[in-house]
Amino acid sequence: MSFEAVTAIEEAETKARQLKADALAAAKSAEAAAVEEGKLALESARKKAAAEVRELRAKSDEKAKQDAMELASDTENKKAAMRARADARMEKAAALIVERVVNG
Repeated sequence: MSFEAVTAIEEAETKARQLKADALAAAKSAEAAAVEEGKLALESARKKAAAEVRELRAKSDEKAKQDAMELASDTENKKAAMRARADARMEKAAALIVERVVNG
């Protein structure tokens, strides 16, 4: 084999090693970039989810307050109706008691 052929082979091997090293470095760099991008995407998703949870919690708290106000209003209405019926019955009961006491 001639000296020129050996030199050409050595140069080709050196170039191949360099290309392989460059490709490996590029792959590691791409991997690191992908990992960082994934971390950023996860952090963004976490922040978005936390914001949605806060919004939903605020809405549910507001709904609970509204429901409690409606329930309190309904209860007050029922209480007033029961009191009115009780007052009307009390007059009848008092009249009945007086009648029994008077008539013996």
